Amino acid sequence: MNSLYIKARMVEDDRERDLVIVDGTIVDADPVPGREPDAAGWVLPGLVDLHNHLSLASPAGDDVDAAVRVRASASVELALGVLALREPGSPDDASQGLALEDGWPRVITAGRFLAPPGGYFPGLAREVAAAELPDAVVQEIRASGGWAKIIGDFLGADGTFVANFESAVLTDAVAGAHAAGGRVAIHATSEEVVDAAVSAGVDSIEHGWAVTDRHFTSMEAQGIAWIPTLFPGGSHTACEFAAGMGFADQTLAWMKNVLDAQPGTIARADRAGVAVLAGTDAGQGPHGTIVEQIRMIVDCGMPIQRALGAASWTARDYLGLPGLEMGAPADLVVYDADPRVDLDVLLRPTLIVLAGQPTRRDAAELVRD
Repeated sequence: MNSLYIKARMVEDDRERDLVIVDGTIVDADPVPGREPDAAGWVLPGLVDLHNHLSLASPAGDDVDAAVRVRASASVELALGVLALREPGSPDDASQGLALEDGWPRVITAGRFLAPPGGYFPGLAREVAAAELPDAVVQEIRASGGWAKIIGDFLGADGTFVANFESAVLTDAVAGAHAAGGRVAIHATSEEVVDAAVSAGVDSIEHGWAVTDRHFTSMEAQGIAWIPTLFPGGSHTACEFAAGMGFADQTLAWMKNVLDAQPGTIARADRAGVAVLAGTDAGQGPHGTIVEQIRMIVDCGMPIQRALGAASWTARDYLGLPGLEMGAPADLVVYDADPRVDLDVLLRPTLIVLAGQPTRRDAAELVRD
């Protein structure tokens, strides 16, 4: 019998708990009398990155096999205690293989990006015509982790955002996904597509630059999560990147305005009951930045407790993953100080436990690799 005993102060609710883990599962038992804890400290359910593309921007480089790329990226995430992640779209299916292996973060995939011809970066998406989208969504749900990812808009030839699918098409696709027991994430930046996504009842809006207060009531009522994937450096960094892609001047000006307003919108969305969750968009940028994303959400005005939940217990619940209740697989991170006092503590986990087992290698070693 393999057992682990952790003397825990739970960050989620500030309770003190004796966590007893037997054969990978949290059990309803007291520690063996006289046994010293294997670890002690502040405990979070495993961190979660809701928007991560493992095979893109991998530390292994772009020229190696996708299976190597996703493992290299997952190693960096694991080193920080990211024990679950959702991959909302990928150019390949390599992460689905990772999801079947022990010892890696729990991966929930959304299959291939779905976009019309010319509606996304060349070579990344499965290209489908509007009439094919509802069937393609169901196909990706059945082939992946129960999710599909639609690219709702993209840069047109004139440097402005163009909707990839009409609102009625999105509505049909989302209805079909839900009938099949799946969920839909949508890349949506423009006002037109955010409106259509909320109307269609998608399950998550990714980026959501044009989310405004008028969307909050419907999003909260339908359980639509918002994963804003905040840019380090804010609108300045984002607009520099966008200018290099050929965005039109009027689009850049609009983008700066909405991104400058986004911190206040995020704080109000949180107060309105919208599920604002943490996603790094790793793949567009480097892996291993979940702590920076949490920090940026806090800087937007979200209380630190809810910001931590957005990358831990709240995110896990949204994905249908267990927390640290009795009978659950033990996915947790231990720290030597309270991360609510200093978020830098999240960069220094003292113990990472995945499925009841301490992770295979030292976190610092994984980061160096």
